[in-house]
Amino acid sequence: MVLYVREHCPFCEVVVEAGRKLGVEFDVVLDIGDSVVRSELIMRGGKAQVPYFRDTERGVEMYESADIVRYLKEMRR
Repeated sequence: MVLYVREHCPFCEVVVEAGRKLGVEFDVVLDIGDSVVRSELIMRGGKAQVPYFRDTERGVEMYESADIVRYLKEMRR
């Protein structure tokens, strides 16, 4: 699982904390304004928005912290 985040992003922190509580490990990609990361975000989902989550095993990709947390909780059931 891959999670794209930005430092000091409260929405990103919500997802990281939920993952920690649920025992989910992410490969974290830090978006610090790097044009390569931004281009990848736009290519994958159409926006340079974080958090952006990818479940590489299931082919699921999404934005929105609440949606990501919901997905993680359902996945852990």
